[in-house]
Amino acid sequence: MSECCNNRNYLFTRRNVLQTLAAGFGYFAFSGINGLSALAQGSTSPLSPKAPHFGATAKRVIFLCMSGGPSHLDTFDYKPRLIEDDGKVPSGRAGRGNARLLGSPFKFSQHGKSGLWISELFPNVANLADELCLLRSMSTDVPAHPQAFVQLHTGTARFVRPSLGAWTLYGLGTENQNLPGFITINPPTAQGGPQNYGSAFLPAYYQGMRVGGEGRRLEGDAIPNIRNTRLSRGAQRAQLDLVQRLNKARLEQEKVHPGVEGVIESYELAFRMQAEVPDLMNLEEESAKTRAAYGLENQATATFGRQCLLARRFAEAGVRFIEVNAGGWDTHRNLRADLQRNCTAVDQPIAALLTDLKQRGMLKDTLVVWGGEFGRTPTAQNGDGRDHNHKGFTMWMAGGGVKGGYSYGATDDHGAEAVENKMHIHDWHATMLHLMGLDHERLTYRYAGRDFRLTEVYGEVAKEILA
Repeated sequence: MSECCNNRNYLFTRRNVLQTLAAGFGYFAFSGINGLSALAQGSTSPLSPKAPHFGATAKRVIFLCMSGGPSHLDTFDYKPRLIEDDGKVPSGRAGRGNARLLGSPFKFSQHGKSGLWISELFPNVANLADELCLLRSMSTDVPAHPQAFVQLHTGTARFVRPSLGAWTLYGLGTENQNLPGFITINPPTAQGGPQNYGSAFLPAYYQGMRVGGEGRRLEGDAIPNIRNTRLSRGAQRAQLDLVQRLNKARLEQEKVHPGVEGVIESYELAFRMQAEVPDLMNLEEESAKTRAAYGLENQATATFGRQCLLARRFAEAGVRFIEVNAGGWDTHRNLRADLQRNCTAVDQPIAALLTDLKQRGMLKDTLVVWGGEFGRTPTAQNGDGRDHNHKGFTMWMAGGGVKGGYSYGATDDHGAEAVENKMHIHDWHATMLHLMGLDHERLTYRYAGRDFRLTEVYGEVAKEILA
């Protein structure tokens, strides 16, 4: 917890339920806030809903994050020339030593009225091709997992910066004051860890709430100590009121103290969460048909299916930004078997999520995004694998005001590098913020004497994909 909780002026030194819950937010700021804080002034909650810069088409984001770098060449970027040149030593963009080209071992076919080419690895998602906007010209700066993954989430790998979810929460607030506005489900512990959902120099209450951990099934109480077995709600409220009076007295005295600010907000939110979260996390309330659709009864799909169903429930309850994580996409070897297994694990749950949102009338204002930190090379590695490729890869969006059944940008004939409508991570961030009604050049925070933004000094909105 914050240093304030160890101050000798504080009466409570025993860790209680609220402290444990609040610790789940990781509420520590890296530096101070300029000027007297909103909390010190006694104003309304900084997490209250805020008006966007202009009309938004997306109210919320569900980011399906595939950690490890999914192979675009075997999933959503059909390259007949690569298949034709299988086994050849390439030249030009695809050339890399004596490595030989590896045509995809998986079949591609066209789907939907739009005729989008999608691999056989995603049969269920392919049935929703007309909802997808394929971004086939993505690029990032570094072909290394830790740097690329952090840049995917924060815009830079060189400095500690606020995450995309934190910027979104800072710009728009959240609709449900009893829940965190930003939740990340089963995030990886490596590749930047908490930095990927952190708030950095933004006020600490914009940081994401971690639910579960990498590879968890999220059964039972995925959030530790969400129930207080020792105190009644009234007694707990009385205890909290005393602690908060001490916290606010400290804040009024010091004027600026990010640690205390974070504790004040997180303790209050943690108290409110105890009333709403247990029911929200109880997937037994869902019908047998819904549970089957998400694959909860199938061992291969149960883990990711549970995450996707939770994401829908969080979105429906008013959470602004939800990240759903799946690892294991780093296929340097065993491409055929590992990629087949990974795609099987996520295909049915993703299709169920898109269908569920659409049936509930939520897909039109929910931006669903799929992808990882980079793609893979067109050349083979270890005979049955692909190396990292940051110069060209595929992500996709659905709902939230993007064109469905649309392909944006392109890589070269072998899929080695983006050559048409190149979309850097900064452009991707700018476009996502635009769909949320936020101008990435105006969404700034003043810190250390200058105005910072998610996209640094870069970023162009891909207006061609806007519906």
